[in-house]
Amino acid sequence: MQHDLGDAPEDLSHAGSVVDKAIEYMLEQQIAPISAASALLGGALGLLARSMDDRSIAGILRQALHSVESGELRSLPTLPKG
Repeated sequence: MQHDLGDAPEDLSHAGSVVDKAIEYMLEQQIAPISAASALLGGALGLLARSMDDRSIAGILRQALHSVESGELRSLPTLPKG
C-alpha cells in the first residue's frame, strides 16, 4: 500500500491527540523521555513497515530529517514536567 505524503489524512489530528496523551501518561509514569521517544519511534516504524513500501517510508524519514536539520523541531513547546 502506498500513500501520498502530501495529503494529510482526516484523522491525523485525532491520532496526534492520542499520541500526546500517551506521551503525557509515560512521563507521569516517570518513563525517561528518550525511552518514551524510542518506543514511539520503534512502534511508528513498525506500523509504517506493515502499511507502506520502503521507498515511501524513506520519504517520510527524509522529511523528518529535514525538520531536524532546519531547526523546525526546536520551535515545538517544551515537555511538561512529569
